[in-house]
Amino acid sequence: MKELKREKAVKLLNEIMEFELAGVVRYTHYSLMITGPNRIPIVQFFQAQANESLLHAQQVGEILTGLEGHPSLKIAPLEESNEHNVNTILQESLNHEKKALDLYKDLLDVVEDASVYLEEFARGMIGQEELHNIEIKKMLRDFA
Repeated sequence: MKELKREKAVKLLNEIMEFELAGVVRYTHYSLMITGPNRIPIVQFFQAQANESLLHAQQVGEILTGLEGHPSLKIAPLEESNEHNVNTILQESLNHEKKALDLYKDLLDVVEDASVYLEEFARGMIGQEELHNIEIKKMLRDFA
């Protein structure tokens, strides 16, 4: 087993935490902007995404402090098109989820063969983010 590059892992975990916290803001905003006849299930979807992003940020923060890191008080930059139709919001969500997937893959690269727990955590999060990507792609099919 190789040695864990703690400083590199802490830096990446902070970046992930900031990104997940930005997801809380993003998905909360989206849940408020949805209108139309399909509003209720889509609002519920985005509220669930916001709650899950908060849970992920908390999980990452616990790992971060367990590695003697200091959690950031920042959130990742939020990009928005200011177009609030469902298609655009879902596309922005997909872009966000793809970036989250990339961040967790980066974490896996850093911790692989150095920590079984962190490796399994990263793999589990990759699986969740892949599922989010699939779900949003399925939702976007109606708009193709």
